Amino acid sequence: MRPYWKGYLKLALVSCPIALHAACSSAERIALRQINKATGNRLRQQLIDEETREPVAPEHKGRGYEVAKGQYLIVEDAELEAIEIESTHTIEIDRFVPHSAIDQRFFDSPYYVMPSAPVGQEAFAVIREAMRGKGMVALGRLVLSKRERVIALEPYDKGLLGTTLRYPYEVRKAEDYFCDLPDLTIAPDMLTLAEHILDSKASEFDPATFRDRYEEALLAHLKAKQAGAVPERRKTFAPPHRWSISWRHCAAASPRTSKAPQRAREPRQPRRANGRECHSPPRRNAAACRQPGRHRSGAGSPARGGLQHRRRLDARRHRGHRM
Repeated sequence: MRPYWKGYLKLALVSCPIALHAACSSAERIALRQINKATGNRLRQQLIDEETREPVAPEHKGRGYEVAKGQYLIVEDAELEAIEIESTHTIEIDRFVPHSAIDQRFFDSPYYVMPSAPVGQEAFAVIREAMRGKGMVALGRLVLSKRERVIALEPYDKGLLGTTLRYPYEVRKAEDYFCDLPDLTIAPDMLTLAEHILDSKASEFDPATFRDRYEEALLAHLKAKQAGAVPERRKTFAPPHRWSISWRHCAAASPRTSKAPQRAREPRQPRRANGRECHSPPRRNAAACRQPGRHRSGAGSPARGGLQHRRRLDARRHRGHRM
């Protein structure tokens, strides 16, 4: 494969020829071109003057620095060439730092670094193994695309992994975004629940499990359309559910964080009438509540016994009236 950059890696008096290869690429993604739907031909962009709306010829194209809105300071190509950093095609290691000392926000683009000639393989291996044994990362400088970049080198398999670093003015301050967040006191039960969830989902880092579901759906659609059988439009995957349950509710419902379970409520005692047990569902007539064994043989059900009692009361009232 054609290298992105070729030069030398130098540490004190030791140097070796190396080559940089881009470790990441988006060329494998599906690319859709802009075309003329009427003719099927591909479209090409044309430079248009923003004010006059007229096309601009290539010889009139230049660069400018905006000093005010709509006002530009023209910069000629010769001026840019005069201030270019001279490239020596050499990465000279300035210092070594622990990997943990590098802020992750400064990592930019990764490259595979390998010897470009057999004559430099031994010197390359010495530098690589020295860094591996000490657990250190080398910091050096090189010129890429006419700009000087800082690069971090660390052992990776049989070669080195070189990652260009951003300059401080390219990294935004975290305080500008986090300054308004309050300092909260987290409840221990909520923290315990969150830690339990983390432990249950802990696993090894495996990029093979990553799925670009949009890329898969797009590829399947293009293949089906090319074959003349376009499937019906449907959702490829369901959107994630958005729950409104807070950590506090989860902690209260979790068996790991909740207190000892409360005693089950004892069943209600049977209803009583005049201090006697009631063995039948509550009725309007209190005569339905009888003590066990009080029903005379042949009296029938409690409801029938109540009817006979009313008849006896009516007979007594009738005799008293006649007297």
